[in-house]
Amino acid sequence: MRVLALFALFSLCACGAKDSVEIVVSGNTMGTQFNVKLTAADIDVTLLQQEVEASLAQVEHMMSTYMLDSEISRFNASAKTTWHKVSHEFCLSVDKALVLSTLTDGSFDITVGPLVNLWGFGPGDMIHEPPADEKIAAVMNSVGYEHLQADCAQPALRKDIANLYLDMSAFGKGFAVDRVADWLEDAGFHDYLVEVGGELRLGGHNAKGQKWAIGIEVPLTDQRQPHTVVHLTDTAVATSGDYRNYFEAGGERYSHTIDTRTGRPIIHDLASVTVIDDSGYRADALATALMVMGPERGMELAAREDLAVLFLLHSEAGFAERTTAAFEQLTST
Repeated sequence: MRVLALFALFSLCACGAKDSVEIVVSGNTMGTQFNVKLTAADIDVTLLQQEVEASLAQVEHMMSTYMLDSEISRFNASAKTTWHKVSHEFCLSVDKALVLSTLTDGSFDITVGPLVNLWGFGPGDMIHEPPADEKIAAVMNSVGYEHLQADCAQPALRKDIANLYLDMSAFGKGFAVDRVADWLEDAGFHDYLVEVGGELRLGGHNAKGQKWAIGIEVPLTDQRQPHTVVHLTDTAVATSGDYRNYFEAGGERYSHTIDTRTGRPIIHDLASVTVIDDSGYRADALATALMVMGPERGMELAAREDLAVLFLLHSEAGFAERTTAAFEQLTST
């Protein structure tokens, strides 16, 4: 079925045709929205919509903690510490996440879920007061990527502690844009913009034959306005910030971004991090990791790994900007 759909789309691609126009499909997925823009001509838009939605549904079936029958939910529900069979694709995604956890020394950690849930940012109820220190300490005993193993030759996952719980929300949207973009490339489309919940993957050019113009927002809670606009192609972009998902209590603001070293939301001056990378999943995970690390540790990692990163920090004058050399190089051409 999907092979026939792929052939049908490819045969109608008209790639590079002079009468190409911008085609847009959109919808809901993963608790957020998706948008796909193509520069193409004479294609079956209904079929395109169906195929994009099918690709995103498969990601949800692997990674959604809101779906009781998803692969991640079934793994989380199991108290066994033996090997747990999973799909090859899900195993590979977990393995990639573990590589990034090691790279960032746990600042990106897909076992952070119990802490996310404790602070009211997971699939359960929201909270209005920070949890007690004793509860935080108890939950931290069940967190740590070092307790998770992936063997994709089987393919299977194994947890060292029975209540280990995975949460791939800082990886999944980036993985989803990669999946859709790769599918489009296979179908013969090379000029596209794929966006899922603000995470982006870009290929080729827009309908005017120009690089895609991407606005990076000022990290404000009450309005949306661009801080800067960058023009990019053949890359992925992800932003993490403290300004959209949070609650306030006792005059303090508690962000959804949790530092697994403390079990608490981040408290430094970093307001948002934007990462440009070849893949959406890496950009997504690294943006979260750098947000957790804060401006000093984050900049050290970004410089060491030659990452293209824009940091926006809270300051008395509003927001201060810091960029890496790789970011300046990518956005100046």
